Amino acid sequence: MFTGIITDTGHVRSVEQRGDRRARIGTGYDTGTIAIGASIACDGACLTVVDLGPDWFAVDVSAETLAKTNLSEWQAGKRVNLERALRVGDELGGHIVAGHVDGLAEVVGLRDDGDSTRVTLRAPRDLAKFIAPKGSVALNGTSVTVNDVDGTDFGINFIPHTKEVTTWGDVAIGNQVNLEIDTLARYVARLAEAG
Repeated sequence: MFTGIITDTGHVRSVEQRGDRRARIGTGYDTGTIAIGASIACDGACLTVVDLGPDWFAVDVSAETLAKTNLSEWQAGKRVNLERALRVGDELGGHIVAGHVDGLAEVVGLRDDGDSTRVTLRAPRDLAKFIAPKGSVALNGTSVTVNDVDGTDFGINFIPHTKEVTTWGDVAIGNQVNLEIDTLARYVARLAEAG
């Protein structure tokens, strides 16, 4: 489990096709505190550490993950949002995030709003029903509050701090973004269907 509070921005150092795709990610984390088998959310996708070095870790990315996420676009030099798994006693500053990407949302609008950036995204129709104003979603692993919803489009705001400590300072129209809907929204909708 994760919180959606990004604690490092890493850089993809290399991508290699094996049975699965292996990516080596440079990080500011103290890799001496990371165990082989640990979970790290990489742009919102929960991935397992399979190898380590002094300032990097490697993960294997399955075909299923490549099909559901924007990780298929990874190449050397790409910046990625990173978050280590939540530990008992950690502050829950965002919302409960599983690291299971539901699909891709497309950035369809950008505008400055004071020092913040207002971003409009378009969700797949089957996921849009789970997105509500003032609800939470995770976008590329970042916990955000939804400002408004209009059909399949929804708006969010990034403050300067978030743009500085995540990859959101690089956002552009047309970007495909990993979208994880709120776990509670998923269960409430399922209960409503069953009832």
